[in-house]
Amino acid sequence: MKLNICFINDVHGYIAPHPELFYNETGEVVESAGGYAHIAGFMEELRKENPNTLFFDGGDTLHGTKPMVDSSGKAVVPILNALKLDALVGHWDFAYGPDRLKEIDSLLDFPVLGCNVFSEDGSNFLLPTAIFEKAGLKIGVIGISAMIVDKVMPEKMSKGLKFTSGLDEIPGHIKELKANGSDMIILLSHNGFPQDVELLKKVEGIDICLSAHTHNRIYKAIEVNGTRIIQCGCHGSFLGRFIIDVEDKKIEAYNYELVKVDASLPKSTEVDSMVQDILNPYQEMSTVAIGSTTEILHRYNTINSTLDELLLRAIIHSTNTDIAFSNGWRYGAPIPKGNITENNLYNIAPMNPPVSTVELTGTEIKELLEENLERTFCCNPLGQMGGYVKRCLGLQVNMRIENPKGHRIQEIYYKGSHIDFNKIYKVGFVTTQGVASKYGKNRKNHDKNAVEAMKDYLNKYPDFTPNKTGSYRLV
Repeated sequence: MKLNICFINDVHGYIAPHPELFYNETGEVVESAGGYAHIAGFMEELRKENPNTLFFDGGDTLHGTKPMVDSSGKAVVPILNALKLDALVGHWDFAYGPDRLKEIDSLLDFPVLGCNVFSEDGSNFLLPTAIFEKAGLKIGVIGISAMIVDKVMPEKMSKGLKFTSGLDEIPGHIKELKANGSDMIILLSHNGFPQDVELLKKVEGIDICLSAHTHNRIYKAIEVNGTRIIQCGCHGSFLGRFIIDVEDKKIEAYNYELVKVDASLPKSTEVDSMVQDILNPYQEMSTVAIGSTTEILHRYNTINSTLDELLLRAIIHSTNTDIAFSNGWRYGAPIPKGNITENNLYNIAPMNPPVSTVELTGTEIKELLEENLERTFCCNPLGQMGGYVKRCLGLQVNMRIENPKGHRIQEIYYKGSHIDFNKIYKVGFVTTQGVASKYGKNRKNHDKNAVEAMKDYLNKYPDFTPNKTGSYRLV
């Protein structure tokens, strides 16, 4: 028997084809990719060929674009049901609060899983596992929602909940699933690729790990301690497909391909109609130019980001400061050379947070940057709790990422000179992920939100060109 196991992760609300970053011999290029209509069309054809097919979503599904935020995730529910998914795990899917996720869970035709998410009384907030059967083969699935939700994300996302890494819980669930007849074990995880690899080194009995969160494009399944692990980029631009040969309820062979989702794939007219219905109210803001860029803007680099530079310049302009910080968000489609629209700005910061200021000492600036670098590059993968490096503008940071915790930064320059650790600097930022609430004094939200600040900036400076020199340098 041949079994298909298919997977998408980190779609982040990109329900239609969109600009996506690729690479060739000349460097970075942008192509159109993604879209649920093509994903649905591909899956429909695959199921016709082989009904022994399972389809999983690694989470970051209900948030990331303006239609998702405006509907608190509900807009995409009919599409997800039409895809006939088998299970989902979460991260930004908790963005509207645990109660909202529970409400959406009740509307889905499949479960949201999380063996590592606990209510205050110690009970499981979500179903920890599920069992599926195809041609007599029982497949047990264990879900892990992102362990970082109660550690580094906005507080409302984890109100009343505790998240673990899953390391302590998984062995018991493997044992239980096998006792209930499971012939194969799948781990559906939103902890991240480095984190999942570390976990797999310590846990026996998992056949396949479907990994999410860190947006890796893995073209060939990687074997760790007998487990095949994959991850499929982001924004729905890729779909992973295992083809597994099973004989006498045992896996005899694996084949894997990372499928690029583009116009070459069949399209589901039903799902395409759903997508267009969601996007119709946003047509004008997606087509009317409010500025332009001379370069591709994106946030796919771990250290520096041209896309976030636009946000940071707008923050500095709006707050009359010289230094600005924002979180190292991974999600957000690139903006190709050419026009910038209002919808592009919402893709940069879909939650549209207020622009804020706070007074930080030079010492605090170094501390918050070192804390972020540890969360990004921690030697123990289970200690990696960020997105990319915290974005900043107005500073030049020279660093060695191989150095131990608290000692990665060699120098911080401000206006050409070393930062004064005793001096107080007024800085602009967005969200507590930009500057955590434990840092600084005289924290203030200004009267403009991020999108309005970016629109104002482009109104004054309509032709945007990113700096050639990033704020971080590896030395």
